[in-house]
Amino acid sequence: MIVVTGAAGFIGSNVLAEFEAEGRGPLAAVDWMETGEKWRNLAKRRIAAFVHPDQLLPWLDAHAGEVRLIVHMGAISATTESDVDRLVRLNINYTVSLWDWCTHHRVPFIYASSAATYGGIESRCVDDDSVAALSSLQPLNAYGWSKKATDIIFAERRDRGEPTPPQWIGLKFFNVYGPNEYHKGDMMSVAAKMFDMVMRGDPVRLFKSYRPDIADGEQRRDFVYVKDCTRTISWLIDHPDVSGIFNVGSGKAQSFLEIVTALQLATNRPIDVEFIDMPESLRGRYQYFTEADMAKAAGFGIDTSFRDLNLGVQDYVVNYLTRGDRFR
Repeated sequence: MIVVTGAAGFIGSNVLAEFEAEGRGPLAAVDWMETGEKWRNLAKRRIAAFVHPDQLLPWLDAHAGEVRLIVHMGAISATTESDVDRLVRLNINYTVSLWDWCTHHRVPFIYASSAATYGGIESRCVDDDSVAALSSLQPLNAYGWSKKATDIIFAERRDRGEPTPPQWIGLKFFNVYGPNEYHKGDMMSVAAKMFDMVMRGDPVRLFKSYRPDIADGEQRRDFVYVKDCTRTISWLIDHPDVSGIFNVGSGKAQSFLEIVTALQLATNRPIDVEFIDMPESLRGRYQYFTEADMAKAAGFGIDTSFRDLNLGVQDYVVNYLTRGDRFR
């Protein structure tokens, strides 16, 4: 059985869809379902077991002989989370507990790190998983710090020669967009937010630039389509000799105006752009450029020919956003 945490979330539900399409399974889904619409992300899946996160460790002990992989996508993903005790409990300690279980039971372990660990770096972000390199990173928020702290714990254990899971992978996801993100509210991707503006007939609103060398709308991010993320996870599962921490990004920074262009092509609609003031609270810590260095992943043989914005947005709009059923 393959266990996926955060299974009803954005990336987790896409991981389950990828596994099911590839015939991997049976699949166990771990998540807080609560009272919202997250359940719709799992409505098309064939799930062998649903497990509440608070019961996961006892459940794993009871099914130890059946579990052959844990993909841990469950965590607090809001970069605005201010409850640091909660981040320590759920993002750090919960992840370490799963690592320990996988180490003891010799089960491969894949977990979500984050590009937020890189902080304010405005150059190509290199996924050097040495303890020195990880320690030098300066995240801009407590969420990014929680992911950095977890990465360092595992890297230090590796360097001390302590036991590890037979395969362990940390994935630093950049700006992921795609189907099944609709429950995320303000944390949805810019592509999804812009699409909804376009469908309402509203102008797309983008932040003004406050740097003389960068024009309005030319702020750039590494936007990566969720299907490329799940394809990468599948490749890693099929190559159990590979371990470490890897970037997952397109490797190409593209501007917010390029998202507008991609949406125009995908929807065949003209789009007006309105540049609005950036809140004062953001101006001093707003990143104007992020880009994943994908050389390490490519060096291990991972196919890094990810979709650019035009292709990713086209698939997202045509096959999901414009349909009555938006879910993968």
